[in-house]
Amino acid sequence: MTTTQPHPRRPPRLRWQWLLAVLIIALAAVPVVLRYLVFWPMDQWQVDVEVYRDAGVSILTGRPIYAAMTEAPQLLPFTYPPFAAILALPLAWVPFGVAGWLWTAAQVAATTAIVWYAGWRLIHRAGGWVPLALAALVAPMLWLHPVSDGIRFGQVNAFMVLACLMDLRRPRPGLLKHVPAGVLVGLAMSIKLTPGVFVIHYLINRRWREAATALGTAVGVTLGSWVLLPEASFAFWGGALQDPARLGPNFGTSNQSMRGFLLRVGPEGLVGTAIWLVLVIVVGVLGFRLARQMWLRGDSIGEVAVVGLLACLLSPVAWIHHFHWIVVVIFALLGAQPWTRDRAGAGVGAWWRSRRLLAGLVVAVWFLMRMPWWGITYLNHPEWPDLPGRLLQNADVAGGLVALGLLWWVNRDPEPRANPALLAEPTTYSRADHL
Repeated sequence: MTTTQPHPRRPPRLRWQWLLAVLIIALAAVPVVLRYLVFWPMDQWQVDVEVYRDAGVSILTGRPIYAAMTEAPQLLPFTYPPFAAILALPLAWVPFGVAGWLWTAAQVAATTAIVWYAGWRLIHRAGGWVPLALAALVAPMLWLHPVSDGIRFGQVNAFMVLACLMDLRRPRPGLLKHVPAGVLVGLAMSIKLTPGVFVIHYLINRRWREAATALGTAVGVTLGSWVLLPEASFAFWGGALQDPARLGPNFGTSNQSMRGFLLRVGPEGLVGTAIWLVLVIVVGVLGFRLARQMWLRGDSIGEVAVVGLLACLLSPVAWIHHFHWIVVVIFALLGAQPWTRDRAGAGVGAWWRSRRLLAGLVVAVWFLMRMPWWGITYLNHPEWPDLPGRLLQNADVAGGLVALGLLWWVNRDPEPRANPALLAEPTTYSRADHL
């Protein structure tokens, strides 16, 4: 006769640590929440959640999704594919105020998950203090300008970043053990088109199965949405998608893509377009090459960081909150591995680790500051020299390019390709890391 051994319970100290970690993360979110949900003007409150919710309301009431506008003074249209409107249906079942608060909590949770998956090896260096290490790393991430801007508007970028990160991270999260690689990227593409940059990355590296899975998922979901919402699908793919005016003024400061930068300071017309295309080719070639190097050396966090930055820089429109990828970038710079060894097996010196720390701090501090808006304040003084204001106004574009350069800088030392030791699970809390 055999007896079943009871599953060992989590040590009491660890349970209290997790509770304390949740409290720390909640307290870290308080300044952002107070500013953008408590004291923010109600006519600007959670404007993008209102857009999503109205799309769900449109489905329930039978009104055209892409003809509806949110209430004045915003008057914002729905700009996402019909599948995103279907996902927004639960928001239509609760009052708008409740939807805004729940969406904010979900964004904080998603950002916490991004830190967990992007910084897992760094976090596990804390040994028995993993929960508190996670909370300590999440707190400053919530104050980054792109992250807090996403909370301000009620955006979807935290969920897009998390989906792509989980899909590409190696070792693969245990939650996805039955989900083929590429599915989450495909679902993200069905909500916003910009994650399609990961398919380009797959194709460049001849990762045919992942590319086919992502494309197949996106096509399947899109066709399914077409069956459910044929009129809305015709309206989006046949008209709304080609209307750049629906996204707002592309030349505004919030557009921190390279094209947005050129629209503000570069030549207009054909010359400006030609310069933009040249920049797209140059940055794209260098960026995808760096992403390939990350993939070959087994650094999936760096791989996601580089491709995510390219999604912002190469896109015609990249609002400030699209740079939520910076959370992944910071942990890719700090080091996705707990240590690195050279080809002879010797540990790399402290100067290497200092270089990573310096690079991570530069990017973190850069995006903690709200330099684009400082630039606008500066430019409101016409008697002051124009150049400093223009530099500040376009700081996130420059920050994205600087981050790409720093990712190359900290990874330019030769390392073994896809070293199995670097991909192994940590020995501490390995069950939790499979989450």
